[in-house]
Amino acid sequence: MTDTIETIRLSEKQKQQLIRLKAKTGIENWNVLCRWALCLSLAEDSPPPYEDIPSDSNVEMSWKVFAGEFSEVLHALLATYSSMSNDQHGLKSADYLKLHLNRGISIYSKSLC
Repeated sequence: MTDTIETIRLSEKQKQQLIRLKAKTGIENWNVLCRWALCLSLAEDSPPPYEDIPSDSNVEMSWKVFAGEFSEVLHALLATYSSMSNDQHGLKSADYLKLHLNRGISIYSKSLC
């Protein structure tokens, strides 16, 4: 995973799920919820399923905001899991992150809602 991730853009569905999570948890920052969602997805035994996820909401954050002080750790985790996933879709780092966020936000939403 040598390409860099500049900006993370969420889908409208993810935005709506995160709004509900913000209300349930009291956590106000998208980046914190998204970091937790990423970790939930990475903890799964299988790679996230491939799907075309639109970036159709107004929620976006830079990698620096998303990862914060954990930038190097999160990038290393993504690189490790990416190399273990036997990717057959030629995904870039940002695509792989998007799939993990999608699955993680769904897991997080189902566990609290």
